[in-house]
Amino acid sequence: MKTAILFSGQGAQTVGMGRDFIEKYPTADRLFQKADEVLGCGLRKIILEGPMEELTRSEYAQPAILLMSWTALQLLKEQVPDFHFEGTAGLSLGEFTALTAAGTFSFEDAISLVRKRGTYMQEACDATQGGMAAIIALDIEKVREICAETGIELANLNCPGQLVISGPTPQVIKACELARARGAKRALPLAVAGAFHSSLMASAAPKLQAALAQVKMSSPAIPVISNVTALPHEQDTAVIAETLIRQVTSSVLFEASLNYLISEGFTRFIELGPGTVLCGFLKRISKEVQILNVSDLPSLEQTVAALQADHS
Repeated sequence: MKTAILFSGQGAQTVGMGRDFIEKYPTADRLFQKADEVLGCGLRKIILEGPMEELTRSEYAQPAILLMSWTALQLLKEQVPDFHFEGTAGLSLGEFTALTAAGTFSFEDAISLVRKRGTYMQEACDATQGGMAAIIALDIEKVREICAETGIELANLNCPGQLVISGPTPQVIKACELARARGAKRALPLAVAGAFHSSLMASAAPKLQAALAQVKMSSPAIPVISNVTALPHEQDTAVIAETLIRQVTSSVLFEASLNYLISEGFTRFIELGPGTVLCGFLKRISKEVQILNVSDLPSLEQTVAALQADHS
């Protein structure tokens, strides 16, 4: 059975996430401490105590989710010593976690890098007044027409029947009205800081380029699927960096990424990190694959039991 691990994106954060891991496992406690040492911003306290408004800011949400996802992976490896995976992908921010899992970044460099990425994206949000919305159950060509009419962009192609649009807030509201009028089951503005994965994030790209230039990168040891291409990243780290810079303003091709992994024979997928959003996408894409997740103690125990049952 070929196993792929998947990593959560921004928006999955919740106040208190990881508390049960920290209370039970010294490894989790050490990782949360290490994050505070690396970042020097009291991230652990923000994660465990909030307030949610603070945790939702991109400069905290991004390192918080990476930390939570990385902790879930380390605990899974600790509980199942012979656990191995042959591929990985992540949603937006989660792509950095996936590359870390494949050995491209160290944990310390990754969490520092996504803190900077979050800061640059938050600065772009504050300067541009944009938003995003989920469009449910409307044909992609109709959504593309609405984007063209309203001057907004298609940000995420997540799974059948779920698309996300991004752009200036008044245009996003107008696009939601058009989508509902043209048959969308729902058109919901999202509780996000700004217009991610659109041209309104352009100011973040050169800053991220400068940050990536300071970080040691290695070729990934296993395939890591790029959000931009829905294909494995190149081995050339300069190309990986360039693709990660493009990702800030490009559409996230997540449905195509999952379909690529399935076409390559992956039959087990494990979502690591807060929430089960990616599991939900997978259920809409394939009824044939095994879907597991690790977001808290109960889900860790269930996933460990499922993996051990396969190994016995």
